[in-house]
Amino acid sequence: MKTGLVMEGGAMRGLFTCGILDVFLENGITFDGAIGVSAGAAFGCNFKSKQIGRGIRYNVKYCKDERYCSIKSLIKTGDLFGVDFCYRRIPFELDPWDGETFRNNPMDFYVVCADAKTGMPVYHKCDRGDAIDVQWFRASASLPGVSRIVRIDGKELLDGGMCDAVPLDYFRSIGYEKNVVILTQPEEYRKGKNKLLPFLRLKLINYPNMVHALATRHNRYNAQIAHINELGKKLPKEVLILKPKAPLNVGGIVREPERLISAYNAGREVGLENLERVKEFLKD
Repeated sequence: MKTGLVMEGGAMRGLFTCGILDVFLENGITFDGAIGVSAGAAFGCNFKSKQIGRGIRYNVKYCKDERYCSIKSLIKTGDLFGVDFCYRRIPFELDPWDGETFRNNPMDFYVVCADAKTGMPVYHKCDRGDAIDVQWFRASASLPGVSRIVRIDGKELLDGGMCDAVPLDYFRSIGYEKNVVILTQPEEYRKGKNKLLPFLRLKLINYPNMVHALATRHNRYNAQIAHINELGKKLPKEVLILKPKAPLNVGGIVREPERLISAYNAGREVGLENLERVKEFLKD
């Protein structure tokens, strides 16, 4: 029975996921495959490369750096998160991502992107451990309106969370029968309609299918979360859900290291509290 790890995105809420993943790494918990969306991909890659603490470390170190994330970067380049700094300098110079360990780890690692032309999800297995994989992580985390479209393999890609925020059904469809799902919103959260939709309609005027996906995202997301929660109740031996106990006080741009650390520690707390439960779940 193949075991899977499914990781939601959520910008800096992804540090909650980092906390759980570090607890898993510290306790030797492994999976046959993992799939990440947006921050779940950009931070989750550290799980396959077995780099405990890397996700929280570089976010805390560079959260005040305009090269990392700033309105200035958005105005100058079209990307809120500076592409050269985030996807070249940090992973290959300043806080190196261990691509060799990533490549040699037998756990498969998938990312989800949104096809800007079709408005449909694109699922891609990253197994190279190189700059091309990093561009797939970037594409998966490229939020419409504050990121440029990423072009890879003839596709025009944006944030995968716009199309399939928590790809549990996809993972089940390709043979992962027993899945741990990490959500980054608490039980009571319900997504509302995107308030920036008029702006996004103009920004993406040549991508009507992507605009439609954005306009309907809140309904699909809420239905997807309800479906996943129902699976967790009906199939407790196949789906185990971990989520924050309360809202995480982090959004898109976070300059305060203590808020990032708080989200990370909230993940560690949930990971430690559920450690034996996860071990028992995976044991069979």
